[in-house]
Amino acid sequence: MARTGAGTGTRTGTGTPGIKDATAVVGIGQTPFAKQLPQSEKALACRAILAALDDAGISPAEVDALASYTMEETDEVEVAKAVGFGDLSFFSKVGFGGGGSCATVAHLAAAVATGQATVGVAWRSRKRGSGPRPWRNTTVQLPTPAQWTRPFGLLRPADEIAMLTRRYLYEHGASRDHLFNVALACRNRANQNPAAMMYERPLTRDMYMTSRWISEPLCLFDNCLETDGALACVIVSAERARDCRHRPVYVHSAAQGLPAQHHGMVNYWNDDPLTGPAWTAARHLWKHADFTPEDVDVAQIYDAFTPLIPLSLEGYGFCGRGEGGAFTEGGALEIGGRLPLNTSGGGLSEAYVHGFNLINEGVRQLRGTSTAQVPGAATCLVTAGEGVPTSALLLRN
Repeated sequence: MARTGAGTGTRTGTGTPGIKDATAVVGIGQTPFAKQLPQSEKALACRAILAALDDAGISPAEVDALASYTMEETDEVEVAKAVGFGDLSFFSKVGFGGGGSCATVAHLAAAVATGQATVGVAWRSRKRGSGPRPWRNTTVQLPTPAQWTRPFGLLRPADEIAMLTRRYLYEHGASRDHLFNVALACRNRANQNPAAMMYERPLTRDMYMTSRWISEPLCLFDNCLETDGALACVIVSAERARDCRHRPVYVHSAAQGLPAQHHGMVNYWNDDPLTGPAWTAARHLWKHADFTPEDVDVAQIYDAFTPLIPLSLEGYGFCGRGEGGAFTEGGALEIGGRLPLNTSGGGLSEAYVHGFNLINEGVRQLRGTSTAQVPGAATCLVTAGEGVPTSALLLRN
């Protein structure tokens, strides 16, 4: 496969500086994950950020760029004061919940590559396990596009994805066994990961098939965990990355995706409701990469719900339209399979912190330090939430 030299300042076809391999993730950090943690979201955020900076060997005073989510309750001012940052020259927030995870890194990579900043920190802190359940208050959703769906029974994301899943199963002959393959692969990896909420808690097909419905055809094990916890990562230039504590993990390509006439998790106005934002993000991601889906050694694909995996496999080009279910057969998602997936356990079995744990696991894989290490992993695809406006990263070592 073709590989560019890291840190070469590769240019795009327009003649403008690109971000390809110009920056690297050099530090990752996280708090413990649990159903309930006593610390505030602010305290968890600060702990994860300090851990990531320590991992990189960089002082908090050197940080001059921040990126997080619009749903992050701890703002830049509070984090900067509490952690002890210097002057900030760049800060951004990305919308659409889990769809924003990879974009936080992309924003910082662009800021560092273009000289707006030198040390960037992306983070997400969340107390969904012990916090309020926002989907119980349907009234607050009515000023949004949900005004056209909530009155008819699609009260939660699970209900919307269930509707989409029913159509997918019907149109393409996929089955619940294919969804089980996804849940099992994530659980098997979590069973190897002491930090995972589902560590040493095996999943069997009988457990899956007899579990209670959450929103038919989605059962308990088709849904992500509800988790308290925080994660962070540190991004610097490729040149500086060579002097940090760990092997650099380069941001090779990055993309966001918001397709035309998009509605939400179920695209009523899209010509093809089963082709979501992943398809849009993927076109841009691969256009600016020296790799193809065949070159990806390991993937961390957003898994708030199991059916998002086959949909994303199709969107990012690992298989054809309607072939995502069949792709999961024969241990394809396990270590040694066609595409080892979510090797820390993902949102289904490690923790659900709006997908940020997938970024950190991608870094561990390319450092060679994962608890479920893919031998010789050199490229990793990380994706954000499918169904909502999304983002993706292609990482390399």
